[in-house]
Amino acid sequence: MISKEQFQEEIDYIIKNAIREDVGDGDHSSLACIPDTAQGKAKLLVKDEGIIAGVEFAKEVFKYVDPNMEIETLITDGSPVKHGDIAFYVSGSSQSILKAERLVLNAMQRMSAIATKTNSFVKLLEGTGTKILDTRKTTPGIRALEKWAVKIGGGENHRFALYDMIMLKDNHIDFAGGIDKAIQKTKDYLKETNRDLKIIVEARDLDEIKQILKAGGVYRILIDNFNYEDTRKAVKLIGDTCLTESSGGINEDTLRKYAECGVDYISSGALTHSVYNMDLSLKAV
Repeated sequence: MISKEQFQEEIDYIIKNAIREDVGDGDHSSLACIPDTAQGKAKLLVKDEGIIAGVEFAKEVFKYVDPNMEIETLITDGSPVKHGDIAFYVSGSSQSILKAERLVLNAMQRMSAIATKTNSFVKLLEGTGTKILDTRKTTPGIRALEKWAVKIGGGENHRFALYDMIMLKDNHIDFAGGIDKAIQKTKDYLKETNRDLKIIVEARDLDEIKQILKAGGVYRILIDNFNYEDTRKAVKLIGDTCLTESSGGINEDTLRKYAECGVDYISSGALTHSVYNMDLSLKAV
């Protein structure tokens, strides 16, 4: 993953762009009927069950919109919530609260859904030693929020984007002319460009795993779309040479079975691309 500083830059950009998109030259609904001197208070009301996520993000949004707003946190990120819970109160300019409202809700609803799903996967893996990873199958423009939510839910982040890790998948291998060539070209490229990036290579069968091991220098092998038996064989073959990762349509029904094959990680795009938003509201009090 990228550095904390880079990650914060991504969050700052999301907030700036989202406010630009939503507010434009002004929240004319509020400007039309609410005096700019009006002060108000609102609560973040939970109308669902799951794991709350995005409270810290909401604080950043409110402070970006109006540094004078005050937030009283009652429930922190990563906590289980139920219908009727109040996550926080926000006080300050009524216009400012309304200006930030939709971004806060959109982000928190999605982040909480992702954190909730991730947490359910984490619980299924308890006792196995296998960790759940997200993927790059995220909503364009808000990847940082979705990966943040995975961490809040107890999962781990895969690479952030194309630039912070090398990942040689089937198309890279085929276009390069085979596993040996793809890995060697990658090593040469990293040396020539003076880059220190970890290399992950995808294997489609046991023979490709043998080729990857022979080439060497790989941080993790992606055991893609293997059945249980072949996954166990792959893990045994790899041993302690490098880390292992299973992927490919793994869901709640198959997750633990793959973990019991001994892999270090399981990656799942479903953590971010197949969730239903948590029902949350921001209500004036």
